[in-house]
Amino acid sequence: MTSLSRRLLLSLSLAALGITAAGAKELPFDLSPEQPAREHIAANAEAIAAIPKDFPFVTPGKFTIGTNPSGPPLATYASDTATVVGADPDIASLIAESLGLELEIVVVAWADWPLALQSGKVDAVFSNVGVTEERKEKFDFATYRQGLHGFFVHNDSPVQRIAEPKDISGLKIVVGVGTNQERILGKWNELVVEAGLPSAELVYYDDEGTKLLALRAGRVDVMVQPHAQLVLIAERDGDFRKVGVLSAGWPERSDVAATFRKGSGLAEPVAIAVNGLIKDGVYGRTLARWLVSDEALEESRVNPPGLPKF
Repeated sequence: MTSLSRRLLLSLSLAALGITAAGAKELPFDLSPEQPAREHIAANAEAIAAIPKDFPFVTPGKFTIGTNPSGPPLATYASDTATVVGADPDIASLIAESLGLELEIVVVAWADWPLALQSGKVDAVFSNVGVTEERKEKFDFATYRQGLHGFFVHNDSPVQRIAEPKDISGLKIVVGVGTNQERILGKWNELVVEAGLPSAELVYYDDEGTKLLALRAGRVDVMVQPHAQLVLIAERDGDFRKVGVLSAGWPERSDVAATFRKGSGLAEPVAIAVNGLIKDGVYGRTLARWLVSDEALEESRVNPPGLPKF
């Protein structure tokens, strides 16, 4: 990918969140390539001992991961339009250090991550991949975050909490057409009607800026989309607040995981490494630095129950 393409991708990623290039400096976290606040960790002997003796790392001495830098705070290009930064790269860096390796990041398009793994281009993928039963047939997983959507309102809103279907009764909620949030809230509306309550009205707008304007103007009550995106907007703008979170796999739990070739043997040492990070506290501090503490796991698991096939 050329430098011009990277600059364009960074601009598009920020614009998708209603952030102009001029406003990028106002982001509530550091997008410098140096990342001086990035945490570090000593090698984890237990995790290193669990690595298969004959594991064919793409590059000896390095942990090569694939990621898609599609937007902050999970993964994006730094201000140099070359370095990939964000919560996922930070966690991957800590895991690499735990395994006694150096992190190497390969940028892959979302649609190409399975091929990148299967072809041996990368050792693992850290790209907001959710665990599903279908994916488990071809890949192994070690979880490192929860997959969440967020309910956000304007600061002046009377809505204080959304935790279950009845809480959306009578509200106007902006969602994206064809999104997972639309599917889930459609199911919630069915439960609301079954309970004899007024259903929520799902409202659709074409772009992020229009959604935010509608929320500010009171034309809608609630905005629902991936949690990390909304946390960023709320922190940046200061006039939105979170009133709840929703599992991206509702009614099932949705875990985000490092992804590996099936049977490679690397999922277990990575899970041990993540659990070491959790115990040390560096894991929690890293997620907090990128404003996604709500997505923290209590422990990493290898191939946990995934979202069912639809």
